[in-house]
Amino acid sequence: MNLRHLEVFRHVMQTGSVKGAAAVLRVSDAAASKLLSTAERRMGLALFERAKGRLVPTPEARRLYADVEQLWERVERIEALTRSLAQPTGGILNLAISPSFGVTVVPQAATRLLASMPELTINVDLLIPHLLLQNLVDGIADLGVSFNPQQHPSVEVVDRVRCGLVCVMPASHVLAARKFIRAADLPGHPVVSFPQALDYGLSDEALFGRYSGSIARRLNVRSGQTACWFSLAGAGVAIVDAASVAGGAFPDLAIRPYRCDAVIEILLLRHRDRPLSRAASRFCDSFRRTWKELS
Repeated sequence: MNLRHLEVFRHVMQTGSVKGAAAVLRVSDAAASKLLSTAERRMGLALFERAKGRLVPTPEARRLYADVEQLWERVERIEALTRSLAQPTGGILNLAISPSFGVTVVPQAATRLLASMPELTINVDLLIPHLLLQNLVDGIADLGVSFNPQQHPSVEVVDRVRCGLVCVMPASHVLAARKFIRAADLPGHPVVSFPQALDYGLSDEALFGRYSGSIARRLNVRSGQTACWFSLAGAGVAIVDAASVAGGAFPDLAIRPYRCDAVIEILLLRHRDRPLSRAASRFCDSFRRTWKELS
């Protein structure tokens, strides 16, 4: 006897007839009757007596039904579990991200994910590169989003996408008249600086070439996002990643492509020994779609 036999028995008990059980199971009356007869034969028991067109359960059937109901509760829990594992809507996703992604890209990607997984909880930490990496190593974060290419034996790259560099400045700045900015345009203009070597893995030579020593970096801040705010206040121009200003995050700034030999990439990172959860994998998909739309 298998679960199908128990299932038809259960529905006959609940509906009082083979016809009712057949309707619930969406099979013909003949098929349901055959399943019930097979169940009785294999058990060696008469489960029902026929009386005035109805099936009346025998005492043995009533005793059996109590155990079948308990079994069926377990079966339904297993079915619910397999559905949730295949298409989960809940759980917790812990993200560790560089500050640049906290302005537009991750908020939009996370919102998109939550729309499809309404019971999911997302925890987001904005961290400097070495702390971001450590959170992944320690298992605090499920997924990291960073520019920094520094390596750790326990951390691997899930995906990478190209990201441009831009020069930001007040709309009234003289350089705003240009279609793009090169390092040769920067001497003579105050520059709001931040540790690109730490955040992007880029040296001054890669960013500014032979003009590195001629650039007036009178103000140093911690991140590209902060550099944008200082530039907006009139402190100078800043060279930042395109993610910091994506999606019109700073509508009052003039934003021009910055042309140099340097290339930066957005890295999606995970712990090497911790496969991504379904939520983390879907966040990666959401992030890629969002970045494609914004960039």
